[in-house]
Amino acid sequence: MQIIGLCRFSYPAIGGFQVGHETIEDRMAYLWARDRLEERFRLLETMALPCLRAQIDQDFDLLILIGDQFPKEHRDRLHDLTSDMKQVQIIAEPPHPSREMSKALLNNARRNPSNPCIQFRHDDDDACAVDFIEKLREAAKDARPLTKKHKTIGLDWNQGYVAEVGADGISATQIYRTFYVSALGMYIQGDCKLTIHNFMHERIPQFMPCITYADPDMFVRTHNGYNDSRQKKVKPVPVDPLTPQQEQLFRDRFAVDIDHVRNVFSAR
Repeated sequence: MQIIGLCRFSYPAIGGFQVGHETIEDRMAYLWARDRLEERFRLLETMALPCLRAQIDQDFDLLILIGDQFPKEHRDRLHDLTSDMKQVQIIAEPPHPSREMSKALLNNARRNPSNPCIQFRHDDDDACAVDFIEKLREAAKDARPLTKKHKTIGLDWNQGYVAEVGADGISATQIYRTFYVSALGMYIQGDCKLTIHNFMHERIPQFMPCITYADPDMFVRTHNGYNDSRQKKVKPVPVDPLTPQQEQLFRDRFAVDIDHVRNVFSAR
C-alpha cells in the first residue's frame, strides 16, 4: 500500500496561517526572513529528516512543498539536505490556498488512485518514531473491518514529547495528546479523493472512525520561536534537560542525535 507524506516548508500559502499578513509579499518576507529560515533549516536537519531517513520501513513517499519564488540559496540547501533520501520529491508552487494545494498534491501523488493509500502530515520541526511508517502499515491491517463501511479511517498514536531544541541540547517532557500531527495518519479507500488535509488534525474524529494506539515514544513536538500555532498567547509547557538515558531514547526512537543538535545550533 502506498504511503504518502506531505511537508510544507515555509510555503507562502494564501490563508492557512494563524499569523496574518496583508499581502502575499508580506507573507513571503516573514516566512523567508533569514533568522526564521535558519531556525527552520536547523530543526529540519536535526529533527524532521533524521527520523524519516531512519525509518524501518523505507517504502514511502515524502512531498516537500516550497514556494516557486523560494530563494535559490535556500532551495539549494534543501536539496542538499535531502539528496540522500530517495523518498523525497521537492515541489515548487506559486501561492495558493493552503488546503486546496495540499489536497491536490496528495491526490496527484497517488500512483494508482483506484488502490487504497495511507497519508500523513510531517511538520518541518517535529519528529516521528523510526517505526512510524511500519506502524501505519500495520494499523491499516487492523482497520480492515472498518474499511467495509468507511472510506477514511484515522490512525493515531497519542504518546510522545514536547521539546525545546538549541545549542545546549534538548529539554523535553512526556505528554499525552491525541491526534497530534507528528504521529497521525489516515487510511483512504481507492477512488476516494479525500485527503488528510481535508480536515484539521484535531477534528479528524468528528468525521470518521479512528483507531488510537497507546504505544509510547511516538513523536516529538518542538516548541520554538516560530511555531505558527504558538504565536498567540498560550500556556507554556515546562521542560527539563534530557537525562543521558533520555538522550539515548531520542537516538533510538527518533534518530535524533544530541551531539548533532548541539553542533548545528551552535554554528554561526
